[in-house]
Amino acid sequence: MSNSAKAEAVLALHRFGMGPRPGSIAAVGSDPRGALIAELDRPLVLTAAASLPPSAKAYRTVADANARRAARAKQAQQQAKKQQMAAAQAMSEDQTQAHGQVQDKDAAEMAAKQAAEAVPDPGRPMYLQEAKLRTEAALAADIGFAERLVWFWSNHFCVSANKIQSMSGAYEREAVRANALGRFVDLLLAVEGHPAMLFYLDNLESMGANSIAGINRSRGLNENIAREIMELHTLGVRTGYTQDDVISFANVMTGWTLVPPGADPQHGGEFTFNPRLHEPGGQTVLGKRYEQEDAEQGRAVLRDLAAHPATSTHVATKLARHFVADEPPPALIEQMAKTFRDTEGDLKQVAIAMVSSDDAWRGPPSKLKRPGEWVAGMVRATGITTVDPVRYTGGQELLGEALWRPSAPKGYPDDEASWIDGVGRRLDIANNFAERITGMADPQIIIEDVFASEIAPEVKQAVGRAESRQQALALLFMSADFQRR
Repeated sequence: MSNSAKAEAVLALHRFGMGPRPGSIAAVGSDPRGALIAELDRPLVLTAAASLPPSAKAYRTVADANARRAARAKQAQQQAKKQQMAAAQAMSEDQTQAHGQVQDKDAAEMAAKQAAEAVPDPGRPMYLQEAKLRTEAALAADIGFAERLVWFWSNHFCVSANKIQSMSGAYEREAVRANALGRFVDLLLAVEGHPAMLFYLDNLESMGANSIAGINRSRGLNENIAREIMELHTLGVRTGYTQDDVISFANVMTGWTLVPPGADPQHGGEFTFNPRLHEPGGQTVLGKRYEQEDAEQGRAVLRDLAAHPATSTHVATKLARHFVADEPPPALIEQMAKTFRDTEGDLKQVAIAMVSSDDAWRGPPSKLKRPGEWVAGMVRATGITTVDPVRYTGGQELLGEALWRPSAPKGYPDDEASWIDGVGRRLDIANNFAERITGMADPQIIIEDVFASEIAPEVKQAVGRAESRQQALALLFMSADFQRR
């Protein structure tokens, strides 16, 4: 393999994959573009995911634990009050007043708190196991292009574990991973109809003013899901839709909810359409009338949004910005958008169009990796393929990109300005990681074998002059060769 071929292989692994790991340059070979495309033909599944519960079962498990926790707390509080009453009856009036009602209340609340905390929270272990499998899939991949696409779409259609921890990992597996290389319309239907998204964007009890529930309960419409689908998931901002379109679409989406776990122990947490919440009658969205009366009304709008020309441009721009550059070449965006339109949103073909374009390869590796990509690349370079999910997710949180916990529905940003101030924190992570692996990772081997010596000369020199292996590893991990793609 020539030096130029090695350089292109390294660029392919950084820009489109998860970063070089032992043997990955050989796996890419002399045809990096062909290797990237070939990876898209492999099944995009987590082989160990069979041990994980589906999202609805995870939701029910947490709901059941919360119900037990509340019951235990109530019982403990009632028992504490009984004991206090018995003690008060045994005291004189003066003693009872001295004892004080405040102390009684505090004791009862403490008993309730302790009783509730005795019931384990099943949500946290499920989150960590999901994180472990997801991370290890990225570490073990030969290239990681397909995994990067899962990460991209999961962020594009994000939910937050801060709000729905039990479903966050299962949502990615069920809705995103299963459709990341399929048609955009299928991905869109899967994510918007997933209970995790409906919960996250507050659609569970959104009701039309003229619906049965709206009339009886005098509750209102929630516009969140309609607004985010148009602005973030499909059309993009300033693409011609109006506030009236948002309201109409929000009415269309009323009734999209989930089965309450307390009402149905077998199917709680699953998607359901509740006609009592749905605004009756037709709705006009982007100038088109939709007369359907059930969940098909929402699906019809979603299908049309997926096919809208603005969606192809919005999706192509975000993909190119994520993989190639903060300001991607307009010709690349147009080529990807055209492929999207010509193939009716075939996401695999859009990804192929991106890596097949010379415009995607011309720029130097100057785009700053997001924290998750940098950490994965750092770990992959050492050949490690298993992680402690507590440590790993904790590090992600310290770096400002907590797994499945974006601060807003727009997900984590993809531009350098949003992450450059946090580079200093990466040094702490690099030092800590280097200290833990110093006995098993040789920086010179990483440079020569993992990177095929495709490292800047000044980095090689700095690593060679380091006072210790730990320092050498940290310098290597903090270099532009690791941090940029």
